[in-house]
Formats: sequence, C-alpha cells, structure tokens
Amino acid sequence: MFPISLSRYRHEWFHNIRGDLLSGLVVALALIPEAIAFSIIAGVDPKVGLYASFSIAVITAITGGRPGMISAATAATAVLMVTLVRDYGLQYLLATTILAGLLQIAAGFLRLGYVMRFVSRSVMTGFVNALAILIFMAQLPELDPSKVPMLTYALVAAGLAIIYLFPRITTAIPSPLVTIIVLTILTILMGWDVRTVGDMGDLPDTLPIFLLPDIPLNFETLQIIFPYALAVAVVGLLESLMTQQIVDDLTDTSSDRNQECVGQGIANTATGFIGGMAGCAMIGQSIINVKSGGRGRLSTFVAGIFLLILCVALGDIVALIPMAALVAIMIMVSIGTFSWSSIKNLRDHPRSSSIVMLATVFFVVYTHNLAIGVLVGVLLSGIFFAWKIAQLFRVRTEITPDGNHRTYIVEGQLFFASSEDFMKAFDFKEAPARVTIDVSRAHIWDISSVAALDMAVLKFRREGAEVEIIGLNEASETIVDRLAVHDKPGAMDEMLGH
Repeated sequence: MFPISLSRYRHEWFHNIRGDLLSGLVVALALIPEAIAFSIIAGVDPKVGLYASFSIAVITAITGGRPGMISAATAATAVLMVTLVRDYGLQYLLATTILAGLLQIAAGFLRLGYVMRFVSRSVMTGFVNALAILIFMAQLPELDPSKVPMLTYALVAAGLAIIYLFPRITTAIPSPLVTIIVLTILTILMGWDVRTVGDMGDLPDTLPIFLLPDIPLNFETLQIIFPYALAVAVVGLLESLMTQQIVDDLTDTSSDRNQECVGQGIANTATGFIGGMAGCAMIGQSIINVKSGGRGRLSTFVAGIFLLILCVALGDIVALIPMAALVAIMIMVSIGTFSWSSIKNLRDHPRSSSIVMLATVFFVVYTHNLAIGVLVGVLLSGIFFAWKIAQLFRVRTEITPDGNHRTYIVEGQLFFASSEDFMKAFDFKEAPARVTIDVSRAHIWDISSVAALDMAVLKFRREGAEVEIIGLNEASETIVDRLAVHDKPGAMDEMLGH
C-alpha cells in the first residue's frame, strides 16, 4: 500500500546513529513526567501512560511515516477518555484504544492523510502557537509558589542557562541532557528538598505483558466505546499529521502521511493489548528530539526503549531527577515552538489570515481540544476563501445597435457565494428578443450556481426572450446537463412557483 525501498528504510534507521542515540535518551527522560501526568489526567495508574509511551514510540519508529517524530501517550487523547474511565473503568479504556487504532489503520488505507492539504498555513501557525502556550501552561503547577520551594525557581533558571549557553561551548552533547545530569547531581550532593520525578507517581518495575481487555464482547460494549474510539482516532491523527508537517518543515524533508496514519493505528492497537492508553505524536518531544540532533527512526525507537529501561531497571535513579530540570526543558520547547514572527506579521499579513490564526489559538487554548480549534480555523479559512473568490466575480453586458440582442459575459467562479451577484446582474424587465449568456470565462461549481442559471433562463423566457447559453467548459457542461431543469417540461411552473 505504501511502498518504500529497503535502502531508504535502512537509511532512515542508521544515517545518524550517534545523534539519534543521544537525542533518544533526552526524549526518554522528558517523556516520563509527561506520561505520568497524562495518566493522572485520564484517571488511571501511571504505569498505563508509561507502558503506552514505550509501546507507541517503539512501534511508530518501525511502522510510521515520519522518521524522528516522537509519539507517545498525550494529553490530547487522555482528556477524551476521562469520562469513559470514570464510568466504565480501565478495561473499557484498553478496548477503546484498540478500536481507535483499527480506525486509524482504516483511515491510512483510505488515504485520508491527504485531508491535511485543506489545513491552511494560518491554521498551522495557530496550532503551533496554541500548543506552545499549552506546553508552558502545563509547567505552571510545578512553579506554583504555594507548592514548591523558592529554590525551584533558581534551578529552573540554571537549567535554562545551561540549555541556551552550553551549545556555545560544544554541540557534541545535547544541552537538555547536560541540564538533567547537572541539576540532578547538584540536587543530590547538596541535599536540596525539591520535587522530583519520583514525587509524580510510582514507576513500573516489571515489563508489560500481553492481555485481553476483560469486557463483554457484544453490541452494547461497541455502543459504549465506539464514540470515544472515533474521537481518539480523529484527534490523534489530526495532532500527529500536523506535528508531522512541522517536523517536515524543521528538517526540510518530506514524509508519508498515509503511512503515518497506519503506523499510529498499529501502535495504538498493540498498546491496548499490553495495558496502555491511546496516544499520538507529541510536538514538544518531537521538537526536543530534532533540536537535540535526532533525525532518524532510531531516535524514536531508542526513546521508547530507554524509557522502559529507565523506568524498570533504573527507576530509583530516574526518580531522583528534579522536576525543575524537566520544567526548564519544556519551557525551552514552548519558547522554541511558538512562532514569534507571527506576532510581527499580524500587521503585515491579510486580516483574514490573522483572524484564522488567532481564532485557532483561542479555541485550542480555551477548550484544550485540538480538534475544536483546528476545525474552527479550517471553517474560517473556507469562509474567507469563498468570500475572496466571490469578489473576483463579475458580469459584463453588450447589446446590438438595434436593441434586439443582449449578451451577458460572465467572468469568474459561479458558486453559492457568487450566485446572488449573478442574478443581480440581469435586467429581466428589459426583455430583448434574444439573450445570450456567455460563460466561456466562468466556471460553474455547484447546485446553487446551476439553480441560479436555471432561474435566469426561465425569467427571460417568461418575458418572451429567446435565451442561449454558450461557452460551457467540459466540467461546467457536465454539471449543468445533470442538474439543470430549464429545458425540461414544466420547469418554469416548478421553479417560479416557489
């Protein structure tokens, strides 16, 4: 279905081994608190999110369409399952995860990844800015002065200083990794009492095992889980495909959207069978990976493997990492993710583009729901586009010296938004002996425009004029022949009688 040459696949795995190994370790450390936090959001044990992050990262590294992109348990999918877990429990969440994965696989084989072409650049910018804001807001609980000591702020500041200044010394080691190591050693040696990863929840101490969700296999169960599975599948694919586009732009490479849909689906389906929750691509961790030097499939695979090793084998050590180090990394991600140029461009870009971008940001941040924000942005983009195209429409008119033959020359796109202007261009009361409607410079798109053409012809005929339509291109002629009624018996009574 999605052929890829063996040489290219091998290149995607092994062309950047050192960079992928180091970046994978950084991402694995950053995934731990995120996975635990998302498990808490969904109302399940931290192990559910950690197992999911391991499984999804490893499987998408093998089956996904975007090398170097990080997929794991996410807030976008976790918030959709809160009610399901509360009302029905963990087993139904696992079943939902499996079904969501199957729906995503189907979407990939139906080639629905191409719907991303309808997402405008303004929506993409709004999506990126909103996620940057959400990533920063997610760090605020770790900066709450009523919950953390003042020392936390000093550690976060030190972490940011290392992140931005260490690359001036060398880029051989990712600065986020140096931040984690330095702040952890300092905290341990100095005996500082600050929040650590261990305070977020218990880390798993065993490998995941295969299991079947303990639920009745009947239609009633399907009725319960299908709406949740559909929502998870749509939101998961939407965030994954948009993150995929961002990573494409960051690395100046292209990738396969439909393969990514299939890869995400396989990962979620498998994850449900090992006790994990559904997930998708993560823009924050993907940017950490890219900025830390990760480019290939190996970086994603290593992130998943390191995550499991860190949690199961080295859990006691990982638990000592101060949250301040990870907060500093995520603040760096939010700053790097936000499109600062978009603020300056508000004055220069068309007002419609700025409105689309701001509306996307507002609705994603306000609802914490990626799908709603992007849907609003896409709808606004469509409305503004239709309005602009409608402004390019006009009708010119010519008449013979004897006043018996008037020609209306239609120019532009005739569709639902321009059909009203089309009708206003005609003087039906004048009623010369002959009327020609020349559409050789126009294109007829939809049923609204065909109905307007019908109405114009019938009104002229009612006034006694002979009407001829000329210049229909092949596509316009096809839709007019199929839908128009002006030449059918009784058409005048039917249309003008409404």
